[in-house]
Amino acid sequence: MFDKKNLKAALRLYAVTDNAWLGERTLASCVEEALEGGATFVQLRDKHAAPDALVAEAAELLALCRAAGVPFVVNDDVECALAVGADGVHVGQDDMACERARALLGPDAIVGVSTQTVEQARAAEAAGADYLGVGGVRGTATKPEAGVLAPEEFRAIAAAVDIPIVAIGGINGDTLPLLADLNVDGAAVVSAIFAADDITAATRGLFRIMDDVLPR
Repeated sequence: MFDKKNLKAALRLYAVTDNAWLGERTLASCVEEALEGGATFVQLRDKHAAPDALVAEAAELLALCRAAGVPFVVNDDVECALAVGADGVHVGQDDMACERARALLGPDAIVGVSTQTVEQARAAEAAGADYLGVGGVRGTATKPEAGVLAPEEFRAIAAAVDIPIVAIGGINGDTLPLLADLNVDGAAVVSAIFAADDITAATRGLFRIMDDVLPR
């Protein structure tokens, strides 16, 4: 399992998979390229895979992340995370409750929670969340149901909790600079990584921008 004392640094450039952008490429090869480019965290998000297929995907990606020393979580599916020995899960407001996920996975697992309000953020922290995904920063086709938060809402959430925050929603090379004043610790990226023709180069470019936006 990933050592959670280094979690804040690991959340810096958080890659969220989306099979819609793969084309003829395999998910594993795309994730491998993202890791080569500097992705510091990987989440497997596949809402359409059958349980066995999801476990197979997760096992393959976990091996890549272990080799790179990068934490790996599964979106929503605690059973899959347990089956492969993933580092944890990320859950949304309509998924399994954070408290239940924590109880099933134990104290050493990583549990992330998507939030949009101070109340949700405080509740997630109290229920055992290790980090929050907060957003969106901009509207996105990946999750059209997610709203866009004003900068002051990001800052209010950051002030209300003591756990790291990852900005989510519509993040790419053009919108990354918006994070500079939001008091977040990292960015979760989907299409700006996985829709790129050269995933390694795209990820490296995002990582360079992050160093300017959120100096370490």
